[in-house]
Amino acid sequence: MATPILHVHPLSSCCQKVLIAARVLGVALDERLLNLGDPVERAAFRALWPLGKMPLLVEQGAPIGETSIIIEHLQLHHAADGRRLLPQDPAQALEVRLWDRVCDLYVMTPMQALTAALLKPGSDGNGAATEAARATLLNSYALLDQQLDGRRWLAGEAFTLADCAAAPALFYAVAYVPLPDAHAALSAYVERLMAHADVAAVIDAARPWFKHFPGRAGLARRYYIPDA
Repeated sequence: MATPILHVHPLSSCCQKVLIAARVLGVALDERLLNLGDPVERAAFRALWPLGKMPLLVEQGAPIGETSIIIEHLQLHHAADGRRLLPQDPAQALEVRLWDRVCDLYVMTPMQALTAALLKPGSDGNGAATEAARATLLNSYALLDQQLDGRRWLAGEAFTLADCAAAPALFYAVAYVPLPDAHAALSAYVERLMAHADVAAVIDAARPWFKHFPGRAGLARRYYIPDA
């Protein structure tokens, strides 16, 4: 069987989510660097996937979009023996999917809104929309901190799909809105995420691109040093 193709960019948080999952599952991918800034490449990609969103998995010529669906597909069809990101137990799997959605919708989405605001010409990153995004992140931090009380990973003792979503979302989000000191459980969790071998490898691969991240001034100096 041909190696699945993943159209991806290492700086993208959505792409990082899938790249982390692939490493955890032991799946080899044919990674294709996608430059949506190039009109020809963008047009070719939209012909393949009209929504124009990455990452995109192509399996035997068929496009498969959306990060969580891609990851479930990889687990179902390509995961190494004994490797899982979704539990077999239906109730446990449902909890994992819940926290995956929380991270995507209430951490990654407001983080991306703050990024988009900084990319607008003449924007200083302030305004009603950005204030709402910051407020959402603070609310999400509080919820995650509560969920993590007594847990090693977001949905229990095993690293799951939910943690694949949390890692890149939180990595970039805290560059805009630092974690409050009161959220000790969440702070410790972020450190565990960044120390996880597969998360660390994906973050490390993105280092050359951090100079293009609009919120790079807020990145920890262990990841990015301005003007270095």
